Amino acid sequence: MDVVALVPAAGRGERLGFGMPKALVPVLGEPLLLHAVRGLLDSGWVNHVVVAAPSGAVEDVDAALGSTGASVHVVPGGAQRTDSVRRALTESGRVAPEADVVLVHDAARAFTPASVIRAVVRAVRSGADAVVPVLPVADTVKQVDPEGRVTTTVDRSRLRTVQTPQGFTPETLRAAYAAAGDAATDDAGLVERIGRQVDTVPGHSHALKITTAFDLAIAESVLAASVPESEHS
Repeated sequence: MDVVALVPAAGRGERLGFGMPKALVPVLGEPLLLHAVRGLLDSGWVNHVVVAAPSGAVEDVDAALGSTGASVHVVPGGAQRTDSVRRALTESGRVAPEADVVLVHDAARAFTPASVIRAVVRAVRSGADAVVPVLPVADTVKQVDPEGRVTTTVDRSRLRTVQTPQGFTPETLRAAYAAAGDAATDDAGLVERIGRQVDTVPGHSHALKITTAFDLAIAESVLAASVPESEHS
């Protein structure tokens, strides 16, 4: 039994302001995508990774991931995230036909701890069709009308923010994508549409999504603090 991780990484990353695909933006001297892929493999539970790269940067992405070895495969991504995941899912059937768990992981969540990755895999192998890591909502949430006036304060005790990797049985994810008719930013949401249950495991604050320059600065600070002092010298 294998675990294959799909990493849609075809985004342009305009909000980061680097003038390059988000996947290739450097974090402490190495591409963001390399951190994400290395984290998946270093968890010890992921056997193959399929990356959907920007269509015009496949060779650059392939070169950036050269140090990760033959278990990483790069395919051209699509215009929408859904297109990229679908292409990576198709490739996964070729490179990992015996996989019993498929993960979908955002390259922008490059510093997700191994404990979260393992918890997702463990939950799928324990019988769940789909699993997402989540965190409680810390902020007060208001519902507003089209004019921006508050209509109610939402009870946040049952609300959760969702992270990645999201985990699925291969059959569940393929069925969800076969039924998907439009773009989606959340793979578990597609599973919900076909009536399958989605379970949760605890997420982690280090699995933040790097979208803006501020997020990148936080990630670099966290990463720098985690590097042993000997590696700074």
